[in-house]
Amino acid sequence: MDLAAIRIIGIDPGLRNMGWGVIEVLGSRLAFVACGSVHSRVSLSLAERLRQLHEGLLGVISDLAPIEAAVEETFVNCDPQSALKLGQARGIALVAPALAGLPVAEYSANLIKKTVVGNGHAEKAQVALMVRFLLPKAEPESPDAADALAVAITHAQLRASRAMAKSLMTVRTSTR
Repeated sequence: MDLAAIRIIGIDPGLRNMGWGVIEVLGSRLAFVACGSVHSRVSLSLAERLRQLHEGLLGVISDLAPIEAAVEETFVNCDPQSALKLGQARGIALVAPALAGLPVAEYSANLIKKTVVGNGHAEKAQVALMVRFLLPKAEPESPDAADALAVAITHAQLRASRAMAKSLMTVRTSTR
């Protein structure tokens, strides 16, 4: 049976910079495709900034054709106004791939760090280092892009675990 590569986009939500990273998964092998950030101009109204993020993210999805998406759940420890704006940007990160017909998974920052680094409280620099180790061809130009690749790696690892668990359940059910 020939396996097809699964193309995954990881998204690190942000109102100013929304990181994205695309990888391909074939079995247990990960391959870097592309990464970057979608930016919004601070001088624009919130609605226009959200439009910029939405259009930019849809462009990346259209150009790179992922078939699954994963988004980091944001943890905000700042003022309520900033949290609300970040939440709206996160909404864009969720709805853009959904509108493109992709299934969207969400992962906490601690789970992403635990999956990629082995420590749920790892520093951003450790995450970026492990992303470069796991995807040697990746050269993320920003922390947002490195974080987005970490989201995609997490999804790749956890989807494989879920698939294995599902197949074990199927085997157990069919042998009864």
